[in-house]
Amino acid sequence: MKFQGCYWIGALVMLFALAACGGDDGDVGEVGNGENETKGDATMALELTSSAFDHEGMIPAKYSCDGQDISPPLIWENVPEGTESFVLICDDPDAPVGTWVHWVLFDLPAETRSLPEAVAAEPQPPVGGRHGKNSWGRLDYGGPCPPSGAHRYIFKLYAIDTTLNLSAGAKKQKVLDAMDGHILDQTTLMGKYQR
Repeated sequence: MKFQGCYWIGALVMLFALAACGGDDGDVGEVGNGENETKGDATMALELTSSAFDHEGMIPAKYSCDGQDISPPLIWENVPEGTESFVLICDDPDAPVGTWVHWVLFDLPAETRSLPEAVAAEPQPPVGGRHGKNSWGRLDYGGPCPPSGAHRYIFKLYAIDTTLNLSAGAKKQKVLDAMDGHILDQTTLMGKYQR
């Protein structure tokens, strides 16, 4: 009887050890930039790319103030379930006066998976959504225009579970405040530009 009790205790200890060490790989994984987590391996992180430049690559002059000053084409995939809209913000953290906001576009429809080159400079562009106000005080995309040296331009895409319903012209901080607690996933695409 004593031997059987030890046997069962040993078996239980072994089961607990196996459960602790041999569980599913990736039960909890990082999504996007690691701020959000998801269960299971089936969910992939939101990804943003451009056919105009590679991540951490140089942005062509065409998309800068030295060229046509038009927005680059963007495409995204692996959109999380429950997405109601997207927010896109592009800014330059290397500007001498502090972060310079180049583009704010919010309430992009949930079915949107790309933006063409040269999104119209209108409060409510034909691609959908609304333009927020950039650091020039305009409701459009403003391309890289660094005073000197190479700067980084970070395109941030957020998938959110609501629409913000803010008026066109809302500033970046107001948009960030409105989507607080509603971000399902987010990702970044960084390009560099030097004059």
